[in-house]
Amino acid sequence: MAALDRKLLRDLWRLKTQVIAIAMVMAAGVATLVLAVGAYRSLNETRETYYERYRFADVFANATRAPEWLADEIARIPGVAAVETRIVKTAILDIEGFSVPATAALVSMPEIGEQVLNRLYIRQGRTPDPAHPDEVVVNEAFAKAHGFVPGDSFHAIMEGRKRRLTIVGVALSPEYIYALGPWDLMPDDSRFAVGWMSRKAMEAAFDLDGAFSQVSVKLLRGASEADVIERIDTLLERYGGRGAYGRKDQQSHAFLDAELLQLQAMARVLPPIFLFVAAFLINMILSRLVALEREQIGLMKALGYRAMTIGVHYLKFVAAIAVIGIVVGGIAGTWLGFGLTRLYGDFYHFPFLVFLWGPDIYAVAVFVTVGAAVAGGARAVWSVVRLPPAVAMHAPAPPRYRRLFANGWLRHFSQVTIMIGRHILRWPVRAGLTVFGISLSAAVLLASLFALDSVEFMIDFTYFQADRQDATLEFTQERPISVIADVQRLPGVLTAEPTRAVAVKVRHGHIERRVPIIGKPAGTDLSRVIDTGFRPVTLPETGFAPSEALAGILGVRVGDIVEIETLEGRKRIVEMPVTAIIQGYIGLLSYMDIEAVNRLMLEGPMITGVHLAIDEAQSDALFAAVKDMPMVGSIALQKKSLEKFRQTLAENIDIMISVYTGLAMVIAFGVVYNSARIQLSERGRELASLRVLGFTRAEVSWILLGELAVLVLASLPLGWALGYLVAWATVQGFQSELYRVPLVIGRETYAMSSLVVLGAAVASALIVKRRINRLDLVEVLKTRE
Repeated sequence: MAALDRKLLRDLWRLKTQVIAIAMVMAAGVATLVLAVGAYRSLNETRETYYERYRFADVFANATRAPEWLADEIARIPGVAAVETRIVKTAILDIEGFSVPATAALVSMPEIGEQVLNRLYIRQGRTPDPAHPDEVVVNEAFAKAHGFVPGDSFHAIMEGRKRRLTIVGVALSPEYIYALGPWDLMPDDSRFAVGWMSRKAMEAAFDLDGAFSQVSVKLLRGASEADVIERIDTLLERYGGRGAYGRKDQQSHAFLDAELLQLQAMARVLPPIFLFVAAFLINMILSRLVALEREQIGLMKALGYRAMTIGVHYLKFVAAIAVIGIVVGGIAGTWLGFGLTRLYGDFYHFPFLVFLWGPDIYAVAVFVTVGAAVAGGARAVWSVVRLPPAVAMHAPAPPRYRRLFANGWLRHFSQVTIMIGRHILRWPVRAGLTVFGISLSAAVLLASLFALDSVEFMIDFTYFQADRQDATLEFTQERPISVIADVQRLPGVLTAEPTRAVAVKVRHGHIERRVPIIGKPAGTDLSRVIDTGFRPVTLPETGFAPSEALAGILGVRVGDIVEIETLEGRKRIVEMPVTAIIQGYIGLLSYMDIEAVNRLMLEGPMITGVHLAIDEAQSDALFAAVKDMPMVGSIALQKKSLEKFRQTLAENIDIMISVYTGLAMVIAFGVVYNSARIQLSERGRELASLRVLGFTRAEVSWILLGELAVLVLASLPLGWALGYLVAWATVQGFQSELYRVPLVIGRETYAMSSLVVLGAAVASALIVKRRINRLDLVEVLKTRE
């Protein structure tokens, strides 16, 4: 082994604690990169493989009652590869031992052969027998929530008739990877089910013999989705068509897309922070190592070692740290990535998982990590190459201090405090970089914990400001407003407010979106419309009020004119002014006065649902009554929805907080500890001299640790500002048409991030203080400056 390589091993062992601290920061960056990119690729590949194997459709369209022969017309549209018609309806479920009504989406299956599109993955049992109309296959999540197995049964209210359905199979479907019930923000598997029945049974139950209510279409490669949608809309217009839509607007696919977007954002935002800190720490430790070894470098050059050879020696030191970080981070990132992908697989109900961790992921991680390490050490290595032997043999000139303040002003401070201030001002760049490095740990924590504040804000806005009702009944079809009287007579109903939702296309210029318009009466108190200033809005008698997200996409402001095309009932296109911009965080929504909606549809006073305030003491009686109402297609319960939302959040948030707190502590400890150790090595002779002159251990420790305390405290405000910027960048990366995350950071989050950084700093300080207390005064004083 070459002499320089032996020296390299001795240096690594002598500085092992600092090396490990830097390597762990690097490992955190590598792990985050491998975790996010690997999980993204695996989840995306799993989804695409699932879609391909089980023929997930590309285009979907609903109708009221379309004749079966229309399927041949749709199949002849250029670009269409496959067509499957079916019946899709909602039903209220009455489950023994479960008082709350559940809602089911019932989907028909072909009587002969398997499905052409959206095929089922059968976990247990078999598909329904057409000869037995009361057989059903249910989705796996619903079966697990109630402990159902093939042979169990429950009641379903279908078109006003209560029928006992027997489970013959448990399945998964690419169409319901994310099965979300009405008005829910998170899937509630106990209250929402998907059931597949034979086509014959569905036709008889819903009086749709020889007809269908939904069609799914698979496109040829390269086909124009927009052209196919336009042709399908034309064919279904006479039969109550509600506008065809592509995958991006299909609920399950859209939610999964949003999750993939979050993983991409995580891969873009976090790894650069860790790698920057690692580069900064390498610069600190290597610069100090070169300063301490000036004489050795001069001797090696005088003995014939080339400058490049010595420079490569120090680059090997940097590379060794990078290798440790890459290996540890790669292993940790792979392990965490597999775990995260499995969590996604369970949450989204995939039948299988495709793990896709290609060598290119690790190649990118190696490239960026080594690049950051070399960038951090380049200045120090260059100083080695440029250092002439004669200069290296002499000790560097001592620092020059200048008087900055009048002596009278300094009398208020102790000598130790003055020494701390002078040292910081003597090395302002190094002090500033140390402050910046520590601030990044607070920024990482702040940028992760803000999600708690944002989610709580969304909960408060959604459940306590906007949609404050206890329950929402949705009807199977439009009903005259007179049904409100029937609803108000139900047991436990205190207040009832009508609503009507219609599907439309909204255009402004060349941009259009398919969205619902929700009609509400003036003066609503349960389900309110809130503007961007968080004030309740009374919708005007005319005009269109889009959500802030929809207004941003369309590029409209109050006073602009939009074009609205109705997609149900009598198809018409009207122009309408934008009268208000509404706040909202979930989906693309728009609002109008309910009477204006009815005028738009050229109909009398009709409604599609009712918001209710109920007496909790009579909820069981209300639920029992709702189960016997044939006109009710589904019921949403706000409290149950909120409970499920918080439960899902609690299951995931603890893990997230633990991971990010650990990462932030790695940064804080790495920066503070390395700063303290470097200063200790630089000022060891000075501190030992002070001990000999009579300074106590506490005073000597305070000279070093007091400076670190000043730098840590100075880093906190900067960390808050940087954390806010990182949180803003994260929010921008998470934005999608499906939901928007508000940027809200509470005082508790600032305090929490600060406490974690202070805790890591204290831990570092205690280790360094122990070293100060163990200084060998004689040995240190023998050291040549």
